[in-house]
Amino acid sequence: MDVTVRGDERIPRLGLGTGELRGDACFATVSAALSLGYRHLDTAAFYGNEGEVGRAVRASGVPRDELFITTKVWWTDAAADRVYASADASLRRLGTEYVDLLLLHWPAPHVPLAETMTALRRVREAGKARQVGVSNFPSGLLLEAARHAPVFCDQVEYHPLLAQEELLDRANELDLCLTAYSPLAQGAVARAPLMRSLADRYGRSPAQIALRWLVQQPRVAAIPRSTAVPHLVANLKVFDFVLADDDMKAIGELAQRCSVRLSDPEFAPDWTR
Repeated sequence: MDVTVRGDERIPRLGLGTGELRGDACFATVSAALSLGYRHLDTAAFYGNEGEVGRAVRASGVPRDELFITTKVWWTDAAADRVYASADASLRRLGTEYVDLLLLHWPAPHVPLAETMTALRRVREAGKARQVGVSNFPSGLLLEAARHAPVFCDQVEYHPLLAQEELLDRANELDLCLTAYSPLAQGAVARAPLMRSLADRYGRSPAQIALRWLVQQPRVAAIPRSTAVPHLVANLKVFDFVLADDDMKAIGELAQRCSVRLSDPEFAPDWTR
């Protein structure tokens, strides 16, 4: 199952997040995910694990053109020359000639956004990234970024405890994908009474209900992170059931009420911008 934007550009709706995975644990997790059928992998220069991700990809034997690999330029590398250097270094560590999606990891207030996005566009034009985009961009900044480059995706924190309605409206306006990181709110969704109730009704886990709620939305992909093989398996089993409209609405209302933001470092943007 894919998100389709701009007619025929696709990104798998469910992928593997690798933030905080390092060394052998990262290699083993990515290897297991690939053997189970995951084809969407998310990494970043900041994670320090691109080498392990690339090694697992090569060891898997999965053809490169069957994979969707995302990596990111850290916000302190947002100046044009550093974007180019970061992209090249990521490709070397991953052991690939291109990535499917290259993102600016966070907005960088010290560099004009036009400079960064133009650099990303040129990386794409050079064939080193099939698509480019941003991460952790609120709606207004996303619109500005799209004026300077063909933004394919905004990767943001999104889960049943944090609404992103304004960003979803912007994604629809700009015809791009919203990729949800921390889609299970670092386990907090399992403690929400509504999610437990729906899990009981559908015969699923709260995590599966949360992921289904995300991927059932037209422009949303999700990249949960897990090192446990049973969880990797369970996360894939969200495409054989459908949440009723009333239940989709109830989870959306929960997200609006809770507004639990887990990723909000000191360099984060003004989320209302």
